[in-house]
Amino acid sequence: MRDVAILTYPAKLLSKALERLGKVLLNFSKQLYKPPQEKRVLPWIKDRGDKTFRLNYDLDENSLVFDLGGYEGQWASDIFSRYCCTIHVFEPVSEFADKIKARFAGNKKVLVHQFGLANENRAVLLSVNKTSSSLYKQGGELKEVRLVKAVDFIQENHIQKIDLMKINIEGAEYDLLEHLIDAGLIGNINNIQVQFHDFVANAEQRMTMLQNKLAKTHHLTYQYPFVWENWRVK
Repeated sequence: MRDVAILTYPAKLLSKALERLGKVLLNFSKQLYKPPQEKRVLPWIKDRGDKTFRLNYDLDENSLVFDLGGYEGQWASDIFSRYCCTIHVFEPVSEFADKIKARFAGNKKVLVHQFGLANENRAVLLSVNKTSSSLYKQGGELKEVRLVKAVDFIQENHIQKIDLMKINIEGAEYDLLEHLIDAGLIGNINNIQVQFHDFVANAEQRMTMLQNKLAKTHHLTYQYPFVWENWRVK
C-alpha cells in the first residue's frame, strides 16, 4: 500500500500542475488573440467615449434630437438631463418601447415611437437579443416589428431641422442613410452620430461609400471605425 501511495501522490501533483498550466496558456491565448470588435472598442473605452463624445454637443432646450434604437432609453436620458431638449425615441421592439415610455412618463419633451425609421414602410421579423436586436443577425427570438419610411415621418411632422440624430440600429443604418441622402434630407441633420456594423454584407465597402457621400455635406468630428463616429453639417 505504501508503494501505491508513493506513486499516486506525485501523479496528483503533476495533474494539478498541468491543469494550472493549461489555464495559464488559455488566458495567454485569449490575450494574444482578441476578436476584431473587441480590439476596435479598446481606444473608445480608453477615451471614455460614451461619457464624452456621445454626449458633448451644442444643444439647448430648443434643440430637436432623434434617438434611433432607444433600447432602455439611457442615452436619451443622459442627453435630456444635460440639455432639456425635445427627443424623439424610435424603438420597434414593444417591450423595450414600453419600458422607455414608463421611464419618461409625464415628460412631454420625450416622445417614444414603437417603430423604427427605415428606407420604406414595412413589417419585418427582428431577432430580439437585448442590445444586439437586428434584422441581420440570428440567435434571438423572432418578433414582427414595424418600420416607417424616414422621409415620410419627417415630412408629415413638418420637421425642418434635426440637431442630432443618433443611429444604432444593428445593420439597418446603411439603408437608412442611403435613403436620407437620396431624398436630399441629410443636409437638414446637424449632427449624425452613427454606429456602423460589420456583420452586414459588404459592410466596409458600403460604409466607405456612405462616408464619401456624407463628406459632401458634413465633416467628421470623431471616428472610431465600427464603434462610433459623428458627422457635423458644414
